[in-house]
Amino acid sequence: MLRENEYTELKKSTSELKEAIISIVAILNKHRKGELYFGIKNDGSVIGQDVSEKTLRDISKAISDNIEPKLYPEIKIETIESRKCIRVNFSGDNLPYFAFGRAYIRVADEDKQLSAPELRKLILTFPEHAWESQISNKKVEDINREALKKFIQKANEVNRINFEFTTVKDVLTKLYLIKDEKMLRAADVLFCDDNTVEIQAAIFAGKDKLTFLDIRQFRGNIFSLKEQAEAYIKEHMNWRANLTSTGREEIPEVPLRAIEEAIVNSLCHKDYSVLKGNEIAFYKDRIEIFNAGQFPEGKSPEDYIKGKSESILRNPLIANILYLSKDIEKWGSGIKRIHEACKQSGAKVDFEKTSTGFKVIFFRPDNFGGVNGQLKGQLSGQLKAVYNLIAQKPGIIAKDISTELEKPYRTIIKQIYKLEDSGFVERRGSKKTGGYYSKYP
Repeated sequence: MLRENEYTELKKSTSELKEAIISIVAILNKHRKGELYFGIKNDGSVIGQDVSEKTLRDISKAISDNIEPKLYPEIKIETIESRKCIRVNFSGDNLPYFAFGRAYIRVADEDKQLSAPELRKLILTFPEHAWESQISNKKVEDINREALKKFIQKANEVNRINFEFTTVKDVLTKLYLIKDEKMLRAADVLFCDDNTVEIQAAIFAGKDKLTFLDIRQFRGNIFSLKEQAEAYIKEHMNWRANLTSTGREEIPEVPLRAIEEAIVNSLCHKDYSVLKGNEIAFYKDRIEIFNAGQFPEGKSPEDYIKGKSESILRNPLIANILYLSKDIEKWGSGIKRIHEACKQSGAKVDFEKTSTGFKVIFFRPDNFGGVNGQLKGQLSGQLKAVYNLIAQKPGIIAKDISTELEKPYRTIIKQIYKLEDSGFVERRGSKKTGGYYSKYP
């Protein structure tokens, strides 16, 4: 039985011809192809349609007269359940299409009229208008040659390309990153170290952004950013050790496969026309990975978890490069892979569409790995050095910490305040005679 969906529209008769034309435009603007039937109710019940040659000509003329740019679909009689129906097969790449002077887009089985801002947004998704397909102001000499060579080597090892590194220009041409002798913007973020892309990373003491314990900013090409982000999360996650017959096994609070998938997906699907950087945020109860770039219209994370939705790529050139190096396994499978990895390990994950982008949220188990595991995950650099000194010398005062670590007194005081706010140390005694103690002796 036929059912209405994003590709298929059902009309009981040609009395609904105007609505049918709107549906054709909506489907074209979303999927560039689709089908429509006259003689079938929207619940799939076949009732048939009176058909003559004039009927087919009238449908063809109505479509031609009321859709811009012009469209010439295949219109034919089809017998379904012993009843005559009319099938309209249509396709077109000259987006956007307009019905009666207005643009529409398909959302599930409904046709939504596009506002002016939504229409502009739709136009910007066309390949010729996409940020990654525009000409870069950089030159071939700006490419990180070693990063490109490393990519080619990896892509060969996983058998997704069959050519070796020759020259930078030759390789970029074969990867479709050069057009009319000029480099595309996709090459900027993929293989240039000096670009506008960044990842901001921070660790917060509690469940909000009031007090931070650490803050970093990563810059570089996509492959470098991926490595830096993964290393940061691995360093600051909580871990626990299991003793097995073969030795000691280190287990992270969130499966590494899910973390790696979330990071590469955030870089693959980022809206690079927006200057806002990607974000990694550690909170007491969760780890969030955010990328600027809204989720596909009319889709939900649940659609991809169930494998019921096709991949809609914001950056097909960038996605293709990440696929060739096997940093992404299959287009459109990232959310499902994250979900499955967390399910297998017992970790909880959520996916959130925001007004400015998309967020993957990994929830952190309580007291995972005990106090030592939490300290390893939350403290780094100078903060860890200050804490370790306090733990080693209970009652030590700030002045002596400053002397031993050879750091300015004011800097030490600020770091002690952060440790106090996050509950790692406490002050005992009076201001004159008291000192600092670890709360986890």
